[in-house]
Amino acid sequence: MSLVFGLVEPLVFQAYAFWAAILGLKMLAMSVLTGLQRGSKKVFSNPEDVKPGGTLGYNDPDVERVRRAHRNDMENILPYFIIGFLYMFTSPSVFVATNLFRLFAAVRISHTVFHVLVPVHKFRGLSWAVGFFSTAFMALQIVLHFL
Repeated sequence: MSLVFGLVEPLVFQAYAFWAAILGLKMLAMSVLTGLQRGSKKVFSNPEDVKPGGTLGYNDPDVERVRRAHRNDMENILPYFIIGFLYMFTSPSVFVATNLFRLFAAVRISHTVFHVLVPVHKFRGLSWAVGFFSTAFMALQIVLHFL
Protein backbone atom coordinates (compact mmCIF):
# COMPACT_ATOMS: atom_id res chain seq x y z
CA MET A 1 0.00 0.00 0.00
CA SER A 2 1.44 3.33 -1.07
CA LEU A 3 1.43 6.02 1.58
CA VAL A 4 1.33 9.78 0.96
CA PHE A 5 4.64 11.16 2.18
CA GLY A 6 5.29 7.60 3.33
CA LEU A 7 3.24 8.25 6.47
CA VAL A 8 -0.42 8.79 5.58
CA GLU A 9 -2.92 6.45 3.94
CA PRO A 10 -3.77 8.03 0.54
CA LEU A 11 -7.55 7.65 0.99
CA VAL A 12 -7.39 9.42 4.36
CA PHE A 13 -5.32 12.22 2.82
CA GLN A 14 -7.72 12.49 -0.12
CA ALA A 15 -10.72 12.76 2.22
CA TYR A 16 -8.98 15.35 4.40
CA ALA A 17 -7.87 17.41 1.39
CA PHE A 18 -11.35 17.35 -0.17
CA TRP A 19 -13.23 18.36 2.98
CA ALA A 20 -10.58 20.91 4.00
CA ALA A 21 -11.00 22.53 0.57
CA ILE A 22 -14.79 22.56 0.98
CA LEU A 23 -14.43 24.24 4.38
CA GLY A 24 -11.90 26.71 2.99
CA LEU A 25 -14.36 27.65 0.26
CA LYS A 26 -17.10 27.96 2.88
CA MET A 27 -14.98 30.39 4.90
CA LEU A 28 -14.22 32.43 1.77
CA ALA A 29 -17.94 32.51 1.02
CA MET A 30 -18.58 33.89 4.51
CA SER A 31 -16.28 36.83 3.72
CA VAL A 32 -18.29 37.53 0.58
CA LEU A 33 -21.58 37.10 2.46
CA THR A 34 -20.45 39.62 5.09
CA GLY A 35 -19.59 42.13 2.36
CA LEU A 36 -22.89 41.56 0.58
CA GLN A 37 -24.80 42.02 3.81
CA ARG A 38 -22.94 45.26 4.54
CA GLY A 39 -23.63 46.49 1.01
CA SER A 40 -27.31 45.61 1.04
CA LYS A 41 -27.82 47.22 4.47
CA LYS A 42 -25.46 50.12 3.62
CA VAL A 43 -23.71 49.68 6.94
CA PHE A 44 -19.92 49.86 6.75
CA SER A 45 -17.19 49.31 9.30
CA ASN A 46 -14.59 51.69 7.84
CA PRO A 47 -15.23 55.41 7.24
CA GLU A 48 -13.60 55.27 3.79
CA ASP A 49 -16.02 52.51 2.70
CA VAL A 50 -19.21 54.45 3.46
CA LYS A 51 -21.15 55.09 0.26
CA PRO A 52 -23.70 57.89 -0.23
CA GLY A 53 -26.77 56.98 1.80
CA GLY A 54 -24.75 54.55 3.92
CA THR A 55 -23.70 54.73 7.52
CA LEU A 56 -20.73 53.81 9.65
CA GLY A 57 -21.86 51.21 12.13
CA TYR A 58 -20.94 48.18 14.16
CA ASN A 59 -24.30 47.11 15.51
CA ASP A 60 -26.60 46.23 12.62
CA PRO A 61 -28.17 42.92 13.74
CA ASP A 62 -28.12 41.32 10.28
CA VAL A 63 -24.52 42.25 9.54
CA GLU A 64 -23.43 41.20 13.03
CA ARG A 65 -25.17 37.82 12.68
CA VAL A 66 -23.12 37.03 9.57
CA ARG A 67 -19.93 38.31 11.22
CA ARG A 68 -20.53 36.15 14.29
CA ALA A 69 -21.08 33.08 12.11
CA HIS A 70 -17.85 33.85 10.25
CA ARG A 71 -15.94 34.34 13.52
CA ASN A 72 -17.36 31.07 14.83
CA ASP A 73 -16.01 29.38 11.69
CA MET A 74 -12.56 30.79 12.38
CA GLU A 75 -12.73 29.63 16.00
CA ASN A 76 -13.69 26.08 14.99
CA ILE A 77 -12.52 25.37 11.44
CA LEU A 78 -8.97 26.67 11.87
CA PRO A 79 -8.24 24.29 14.81
CA TYR A 80 -9.87 21.49 12.80
CA PHE A 81 -7.46 22.12 9.91
CA ILE A 82 -4.48 21.58 12.22
CA ILE A 83 -5.95 18.74 14.29
CA GLY A 84 -7.39 16.94 11.26
CA PHE A 85 -4.03 17.17 9.51
CA LEU A 86 -2.18 15.75 12.51
CA TYR A 87 -4.85 13.07 12.98
CA MET A 88 -3.93 11.61 9.59
CA PHE A 89 -0.53 10.65 11.05
CA THR A 90 -2.12 8.39 13.69
CA SER A 91 -2.94 5.72 11.09
CA PRO A 92 -6.69 6.04 11.57
CA SER A 93 -9.18 3.74 9.92
CA VAL A 94 -10.08 5.07 6.47
CA PHE A 95 -13.76 4.65 7.31
CA VAL A 96 -13.53 6.51 10.63
CA ALA A 97 -11.30 9.32 9.36
CA THR A 98 -13.32 9.88 6.19
CA ASN A 99 -16.56 10.03 8.13
CA LEU A 100 -15.12 12.35 10.79
CA PHE A 101 -13.95 14.76 8.10
CA ARG A 102 -17.30 14.50 6.29
CA LEU A 103 -19.28 14.92 9.52
CA PHE A 104 -17.29 17.96 10.60
CA ALA A 105 -17.82 19.68 7.25
CA ALA A 106 -21.54 18.86 7.25
CA VAL A 107 -22.14 20.24 10.73
CA ARG A 108 -20.12 23.40 10.06
CA ILE A 109 -22.22 24.05 6.95
CA SER A 110 -25.41 23.33 8.90
CA HIS A 111 -24.18 25.62 11.71
CA THR A 112 -24.04 28.49 9.22
CA VAL A 113 -27.45 27.64 7.80
CA PHE A 114 -28.97 27.64 11.29
CA HIS A 115 -27.06 30.77 12.30
CA VAL A 116 -27.55 32.99 9.25
CA LEU A 117 -30.28 31.70 6.97
CA VAL A 118 -32.74 29.91 9.29
CA PRO A 119 -31.88 31.02 12.83
CA VAL A 120 -32.73 28.05 15.06
CA HIS A 121 -30.70 28.01 18.26
CA LYS A 122 -31.26 24.34 19.08
CA PHE A 123 -29.97 23.08 15.72
CA ARG A 124 -27.16 25.63 15.61
CA GLY A 125 -26.01 24.52 19.05
CA LEU A 126 -26.21 20.85 18.11
CA SER A 127 -24.21 21.50 14.94
CA TRP A 128 -21.55 23.33 16.93
CA ALA A 129 -21.36 20.58 19.56
CA VAL A 130 -20.99 17.74 17.04
CA GLY A 131 -18.19 19.62 15.28
CA PHE A 132 -16.48 20.50 18.55
CA PHE A 133 -16.54 16.95 19.87
CA SER A 134 -15.42 15.52 16.51
CA THR A 135 -12.34 17.74 16.64
CA ALA A 136 -11.81 16.94 20.33
CA PHE A 137 -12.00 13.21 19.54
CA MET A 138 -9.31 13.57 16.87
CA ALA A 139 -7.13 15.63 19.23
CA LEU A 140 -7.45 12.95 21.92
CA GLN A 141 -6.52 10.26 19.39
CA ILE A 142 -3.39 12.25 18.49
CA VAL A 143 -2.38 12.58 22.14
CA LEU A 144 -2.99 8.88 22.84
CA HIS A 145 -1.17 7.80 19.68
CA PHE A 146 1.98 9.74 20.51
CA LEU A 147 2.12 9.02 24.26
